[in-house]
Amino acid sequence: MGADQDARGVRDPCAGPAAEARAALVRRIAATGVLRDPAWRAAFAEVPRHLFVPYYYVPTFAGYERLWSGDPDPGRRERWLRGAYADGPLATRIREGELVSSGSRPSLMARMLDALEAADGHRVLEIGTGTGYNAALLAHRLGDPLVTTVDVDREIADSARDHLAAAGYHPAVITGDGAGGCPGRAPFDRVIATCALPSVPRAWLPQCVPGGLVLAPLANGLAVLRVRDEGHAEGRFLNSPAYFVPLRGGGQVRTTPPHTGGLPRRVVESEQFRFLLTLTAGVLDPHEALALWQREGRPERERFGVTVSGDSQWAWLDDPEGPYAWPLEAPGSAG
Repeated sequence: MGADQDARGVRDPCAGPAAEARAALVRRIAATGVLRDPAWRAAFAEVPRHLFVPYYYVPTFAGYERLWSGDPDPGRRERWLRGAYADGPLATRIREGELVSSGSRPSLMARMLDALEAADGHRVLEIGTGTGYNAALLAHRLGDPLVTTVDVDREIADSARDHLAAAGYHPAVITGDGAGGCPGRAPFDRVIATCALPSVPRAWLPQCVPGGLVLAPLANGLAVLRVRDEGHAEGRFLNSPAYFVPLRGGGQVRTTPPHTGGLPRRVVESEQFRFLLTLTAGVLDPHEALALWQREGRPERERFGVTVSGDSQWAWLDDPEGPYAWPLEAPGSAG
């Protein structure tokens, strides 16, 4: 393998410096307690993230600064590569001042993939292709034929397909409304979304095998649901906060920040309370949510869960049949 080639033999002038930066990133992620599975550790160690973010935007007081791989200034190219392997999110597409696509924090991605419990032979559907990096990690672990990724934006999907090919991966990249899943390539053992949702789209469950898992970002948290059959699934939230660009598609309801009702700033800025406030937005008055949170001992995310049963879907605290349950807003599109 030449000095300008990566572990898969892909020609890349940044291969040497990128490999060093990637190894440092893997050590940082592993120090957080994830990547215990050697297969996932190998994926993060070998998939070249910088090929999936040839440019990205850094917030500044004046708006955004664009860093890119082809910058003639070597100092700025070094900043670009260093940022590509920082453990942070990257803004990759901005339209009319609005963020429409981003690269997630690698340590959060590792936590999500760990919770997905994907194993050899599992077929995985990813909703929200973004840069294609997460699809590459899945393809490295499971093989190209077992991975399907869907994005509603053709430009984003086409770009991700190019990134994947440049890195040596060829999963199925589909342009379509993620709320409808991908019935043409079902059934799936796992469904993972990398975009914020108001609830779990009903179309996903019939496309999952019984016993499969759905990992969905809801209310700035991550719900992991076990699928019982095509109309039922249930599970709890992970302890990690998670903020994603909302799912876009035909009729899909966008997530919006909850009203705080004039609550004290120190309360609203609590991650645990803000999760409850977002989860119960439109159902509980903010002051009611605060009273409940204080009365129940300031519960963290792991005490909350989600149940999908037929046309009904609700979030709950401690017990799906307990006194604290709130209906979730159904996505407007089923594809």
